[in-house]
Amino acid sequence: MNMALMRNIVLGIAFAVAVMLPGMSYAQFDAASLARNQRNGQGVNQGMGFGANQGLAGQSDMMGMEGQEGMEGEVADSTDTGRKKRPRRPLESYYFSDTVRALYNWKWHVDRDYNRVNIEPLDTTLQDWRIDYVFYRKGVGDMALGGLGQSSQPINWFERRQDKDFTFARSYDAYTVRLDNVPFYNAKTPLTNATYLESGQKRYREEHFELVHSQNINPSTSANVSFKSRGTMGQYDWQRTRNNALSLAVAHTGKRYSLHAAYMHNNISARENGGAVGKWAVADTVFEMPSGVPMRLASSQAENKYRNNGVFVKQAYAIPLQRVTEYDFSLADLSAVYIGHQFEYNRWSKSYSDIRATYTNQRGEHDADGGYIPTEHSYYEDWFINPTTTRDSISETIISNRVFVQLQPWERDGAISTIDGGIGVDLHTYSYLKLKDYPRGSLTRDKRTSWYVYGSTGGMIKRYADWGADVKFYPSGYRGGDLSVGGNITLRAFINERPLILSGKFRQELRTPGYWQENLFSNHYVWFNSFDKESETRFEVNFSVPSIALELGVWQGVLNNTIYYGADSRPQQHSGTISLTSLYARKDFRIAGFHLDHRALVQITSNESVLPVPTLSAFLSYYYEFWVKRDVLRVQIGFDGRYNTSYYAQGYNPALSVFYNQREVKVGNYPYLDAFVAAKWKRMRILLKYQHVNMNLFGNGEYFQAALYPLNPRMFKVGISWSWYD
Repeated sequence: MNMALMRNIVLGIAFAVAVMLPGMSYAQFDAASLARNQRNGQGVNQGMGFGANQGLAGQSDMMGMEGQEGMEGEVADSTDTGRKKRPRRPLESYYFSDTVRALYNWKWHVDRDYNRVNIEPLDTTLQDWRIDYVFYRKGVGDMALGGLGQSSQPINWFERRQDKDFTFARSYDAYTVRLDNVPFYNAKTPLTNATYLESGQKRYREEHFELVHSQNINPSTSANVSFKSRGTMGQYDWQRTRNNALSLAVAHTGKRYSLHAAYMHNNISARENGGAVGKWAVADTVFEMPSGVPMRLASSQAENKYRNNGVFVKQAYAIPLQRVTEYDFSLADLSAVYIGHQFEYNRWSKSYSDIRATYTNQRGEHDADGGYIPTEHSYYEDWFINPTTTRDSISETIISNRVFVQLQPWERDGAISTIDGGIGVDLHTYSYLKLKDYPRGSLTRDKRTSWYVYGSTGGMIKRYADWGADVKFYPSGYRGGDLSVGGNITLRAFINERPLILSGKFRQELRTPGYWQENLFSNHYVWFNSFDKESETRFEVNFSVPSIALELGVWQGVLNNTIYYGADSRPQQHSGTISLTSLYARKDFRIAGFHLDHRALVQITSNESVLPVPTLSAFLSYYYEFWVKRDVLRVQIGFDGRYNTSYYAQGYNPALSVFYNQREVKVGNYPYLDAFVAAKWKRMRILLKYQHVNMNLFGNGEYFQAALYPLNPRMFKVGISWSWYD
């Protein structure tokens, strides 16, 4: 795709839309009014308002959504054409409360195991628009290799995914589209959003392009397409990366029948430079341009390519256990049984290539006079298959089928809202090339089967409490004996209708080691391990007061038989027990138009060599927000800053695409600051950003998050995001 041409097209469309778009408004009806209008054959406006119900379990927080687009300045078309229209059935799904239906537009994700959805507001406000790297938006963010589209992982260990499906792509979680994050929308008018950000000269440019379109076929049925392309040409040598994610989704959320279906595609191409030859190459500012910093794998022309295709279809049908009358707008208030089925196909492939080459560290050793002696190095020690070139290929396919039942004894927001249960089977196929496969030119395929049963229950007591418990067990097959048991409870109190929320979670898991942690044959790494199951117990307590932007969190984890990648990048298992404690605090102060936002994370580990984490990580954002013209143009001007204490951060191995533990290089104690101007003009968001503004001004010059991988140098960014609804 020619990104410059695409940028011009987007800007041209945005200009035309700005001229043609009318304003927006919406009408509010509660559920009873909608039902009466339908019975009487009257037309219903597209807005759906607040009813008497508080909402479904887990949805009460939707009342606090702000900044929904498409709610201002647009007048509904009331022209009488003289032709009598057939009344359309409103959205009657049990998934959505009256509170949610009142929103003009919203999106949701499906729950992988249960007949539920997780609802979110649309991201069309200024709140996090200035944070253009998606992996920095949650908590204190991720530790990243530096460029947009490159690998990263959450700094908070408890936010890292622990499942074992194709772990070689885990470092791209911030970008990939998966079953648990495919977006579904309900938009009362067609919704389109285009986003484009760029930075740097053309030969070093970072580009971020997104296009989303969603359209309701009727109030209960919608379809959407979402495409995201993020990457960099590379500020440093041999760094070019492109990360594309596409999803096509259809949802029908009827009164009795529901369907969610999606196609997912991920395509990643990443040149791997292996990081700098030493910290000195970055910290001592010896090189005038970042592209001159010597990289360990630049001469090896190392490159990773990922391909992923996935499809899932989830269906459910409701069988009422009591008579449904014309006055029952939704089945959410009635006793019912829901039966359903979910099918998922997902295939990942990875290919890695390089050529044999060495790199020179000009400061590899010291002579007797304290001077530097250059040293020659090879990044990989072993070349098992070919002594000069590498072309490794592996793939993993999973076909999953599950059948589930959900019992709703009374109402969906009752003290016992639902009782869920299901049974499933996963068919795994792992493919890779062994030495014995070369004569016949075919791959080794290892097929395995996993059976599991699962269940849950939960409920809510008005608006003051909700609770849940769940269990998943593999009685036989590949992952036989794996177990996950968890529970949660949330308590709410109100002072002047402002909530104080206290929640607690518990989970105990027993996990089979990942297939690739036990089996691998490649040019640089070969292993065949037999590890014990990993065990993890974790507790989480969170207290928040949304009205004053206060959040406090505590995690406690106890881990046994932890599997990790050691200093040689090979998997190892720690036979003892490790304790990890995390303390998180967020407090945003507002003084007139000044915002002083703070997020801090403290992590304490009992074994730094197995589970290395920084003791303190922080994100600070200080800015001034004001109206230039009321309800037309709003602006933010300020700074963002990130910091973590010095520690032995993990390194990154390109051939494996995993983070590994090392004890040679410490990183941290460097503040990384960005200056920004962000604005929202009606439906358009604008960003001007000067990234890494403090480079060479203060700090120790060691701007790394992963060992020897420098973050981006100083550069200017500009971005635009435009939403329209017609």
